[in-house]
Amino acid sequence: MEAWIVGVRTGGVLGLTRGSHASVPRCDERRRDVSAVQRAGRARAGVACRCGSVGKEMSEPASPGAGLMDVSFEKSGAGDALDLGILGFDHVEFWVGNAMQSATYFVARFGFEPYAETGLQTGSRKVMTRVLRRNNVLISFSSALEPHDELFREQLARSGDGVKSVAFSVRDCAHAFDAAVQRGAKPVQPVRTLKDENGVVKVAIIEAGYGGTWHTFVERHAFTGSFMPGFRAMNPHEEPLVKYGAPPPEFEVIDHCVCNVFEGDMEEAAEWYIRTLGFQRFWSVDDKQILTEYSAMRSVVVTDPTEKVKLPLNESAKGKRKSQIEEFLDYFGGPGIQHIAIRTGDIVNAVAALRKRGVDFISVPDTYYEDLRARLEQYGVSLRENLDDIQEQGLLVDFDERGYLLQIFTRPLQPRPTLFLEILQRRSHEGFGVNNFKTLFEAIERDQALRGNL
Repeated sequence: MEAWIVGVRTGGVLGLTRGSHASVPRCDERRRDVSAVQRAGRARAGVACRCGSVGKEMSEPASPGAGLMDVSFEKSGAGDALDLGILGFDHVEFWVGNAMQSATYFVARFGFEPYAETGLQTGSRKVMTRVLRRNNVLISFSSALEPHDELFREQLARSGDGVKSVAFSVRDCAHAFDAAVQRGAKPVQPVRTLKDENGVVKVAIIEAGYGGTWHTFVERHAFTGSFMPGFRAMNPHEEPLVKYGAPPPEFEVIDHCVCNVFEGDMEEAAEWYIRTLGFQRFWSVDDKQILTEYSAMRSVVVTDPTEKVKLPLNESAKGKRKSQIEEFLDYFGGPGIQHIAIRTGDIVNAVAALRKRGVDFISVPDTYYEDLRARLEQYGVSLRENLDDIQEQGLLVDFDERGYLLQIFTRPLQPRPTLFLEILQRRSHEGFGVNNFKTLFEAIERDQALRGNL
């Protein structure tokens, strides 16, 4: 039996129940977005805020005496009438030159476990896929088996190893696919029903609004197999890296996936998600809030109606030198997924475990923690975690009047600087670390300079 991978014939669609995500509290407070939306001529009056996760944030994270910044948490109405029945992230699929080696790297460095695979041994003649999981985080790696596979050859020549599909779990695959296509989504693969003795899986694929990345809709009804029809289960305990390796980190779920687009295309991409998938605007910042000496950027986050899928969309703004977004676009050959954020319930121990496994993280100067201590004291914020442990692991902290966020970013995971991971922990905070952006970007710029790309 030949399996079917996302977009070709075999694929990365996973069958695991996702953990629940509590919705962000809402209130009657009304705000207007005064950032990039107005400059693009798309200002909306009376935008509802997410007061449970915003509020007032400091515009200069490295200065304890900084003022308060009004970050836009918003809800647009453009896609409110459309509900595709998205349940959450399903998985992320990478297209790579060697799926076995790429998967092994993530097992060794990040503590993922082999979950399922398909290839020549299972009857798939064109594509080999290996699927990994760590609790509810699922990723897959696909490689072409035939030397003249044009789709894979063009993708890898242009972008190198990277994310091809961000997949969503849906209630009704046909409804999600038909509704998206009717509203302008470019179809890649219509609904296909896969069956075996373990149940039924339905999959369909569209192209994302900004280019070659795909979105896969995945529907399962009482599927009891380890992955999907056509895949064989893998026993993680037979993997020596699992059996004898360092203790793995405790990942929970995919929190968000970040896409970089060309300057001037961010608003169009955001409107595509609103119009085509029924998403809404959730959060935004502009180049007056995110800038360093050399570069600046704008960002808007779109989310599905349940707020379980969040997709930040970033674009560069004019700067003195090449930004990290421009560096990504140069080496990826266009727009695409730059990083995947994985949520954990214990970031201090998770990062300590990853460091023992050899994961290399972006570093920040000790002065960041001197300023952090002063700001926490100034605003009367207490952290459950020990600040010395936070500093030892190199974690960044962002906070508002409701809660705080802990986060850290790996260095690029491959020769092209086109992919990294974020590890984060949320404590009643639904932001994205805006007050850490300057510190983070300066750290990335130091690495860019070492690569000769600043």
